[in-house]
Amino acid sequence: MYFFLNYLALSDLCYTSTVTPKLVTDLLKERNTISHTGCLAQLFALHFFRGIEVFILTAIAYDCYVAICRPLHYAVIMSRPRCTAMVATCCSGAFLHSFAQGLLITTLPFCGPSKMDHCFCDVFPLLELACTDTHRAGILVVANSGVMGLVVFVVVMLSYVLILCTVGACSAESRRKALSTCSSHVMVVVLFFVPVLFIYIRPAATFPEDKVFALFYTIIAPMFNPLIYTLRNREMKGAVRKICCQKSFLIGRRLL
Repeated sequence: MYFFLNYLALSDLCYTSTVTPKLVTDLLKERNTISHTGCLAQLFALHFFRGIEVFILTAIAYDCYVAICRPLHYAVIMSRPRCTAMVATCCSGAFLHSFAQGLLITTLPFCGPSKMDHCFCDVFPLLELACTDTHRAGILVVANSGVMGLVVFVVVMLSYVLILCTVGACSAESRRKALSTCSSHVMVVVLFFVPVLFIYIRPAATFPEDKVFALFYTIIAPMFNPLIYTLRNREMKGAVRKICCQKSFLIGRRLL
């Protein structure tokens, strides 16, 4: 799983970097602007790295399923060449997804007001700026982003249902280890997919709450991912416990 976590961390870093620097600089300015080319580049990069994260989370779910449900075949099924091929497939799928989104936006005419009420360039806010009927384009966006996210989310949850069915017949210690392995990934999946599905699974429209959800899955959720995955590590737990004990000891000495 740590092989995939390396690429998940890299995609999180790149994903957040497409939004955060521009967002921070805009907070320091009175007038926030972005060029048409820069907006399309941000849109492509955002969906590319988001797509990589979606598919990497699916690969981690499959890795957990094989490790728990088919442990004797794990070394053969999840060999290093196969894992590398899975990561390459994730990047290819994310590229096709982001290319389709960018191609859809570039075909739309923008001749009206260019003021966008959003934190960054995304598909639905850009559709509102187009001076043409975007109903069909909105359906394509839902089919590309919303349906893809929903299918991946269902597949991930189904893998964990199969894991629960498998560990149900095991001992209490085995169930504890299996659930400890999967709990962090389930938490990351829920934190990421719930706001994404809220925005992309509905008809093309924007609401004031979209900005809050967008900031959550672009900045807050990737920020929590390292904490969620490292706090389940035994060495990390021991280090945190040691630091807490040292601070408690120092506070006690000062009080005395």
